[in-house]
Amino acid sequence: LFRELLKDPSKLELGGEVRQVTYLFTDIANFTHLTEVTDPKVLTGLLNEYLTNVTEIILSHDGTIDKIIGDAVVTMFGAPLAQDDDPARAVKCAMAIDAYAEAFRVRVNQRGIPFGVTRIGVNTGDAVIGNFGGEAYFNYTGLGDTVNTAARLESVNKHIGTRICVGETTVARSAGLDFRPVARLVLKGKTEATKAYGPIQNRA
Repeated sequence: LFRELLKDPSKLELGGEVRQVTYLFTDIANFTHLTEVTDPKVLTGLLNEYLTNVTEIILSHDGTIDKIIGDAVVTMFGAPLAQDDDPARAVKCAMAIDAYAEAFRVRVNQRGIPFGVTRIGVNTGDAVIGNFGGEAYFNYTGLGDTVNTAARLESVNKHIGTRICVGETTVARSAGLDFRPVARLVLKGKTEATKAYGPIQNRA
């Protein structure tokens, strides 16, 4: 993003454009409870370690970190620069985060700290991408149904017992990856069902 702004400073202006992107949402289950039962210094150390590694995984897969809200990380693939394999890289990123987060959770749980499962949602489609906010403060982010659906796919993991939910548009654009259907869902705000898939992580 920084390199793009150096080449074209006009991109710092408020406004957006429609682009095809893949959004990835992560969230830690029962994080509020964790904050209530864990010493603040311990919690801060754990969360910073977790977020450091999650963000490094995202950057290694060429994702653009949209924002971090507490324990949740929002990432987009396809902006500011698009690559042909953005959806597949987003899924590979989700699987890498899942592998790290599960190992981290088990290690922390063994210390008696109830660190929760990381839930992940991934979805591909058109979104309005750009700078939104005021003249003094704004974010480079995405708006639209594609983004909302990724967030809702993340949240439905808790209802169907999965850790990663991938939308069917992402699956259709992820050549070389295998998936299994996990649910057919009518997400909040929708009238038609959305098919959700889980990536098969043991592909050779």
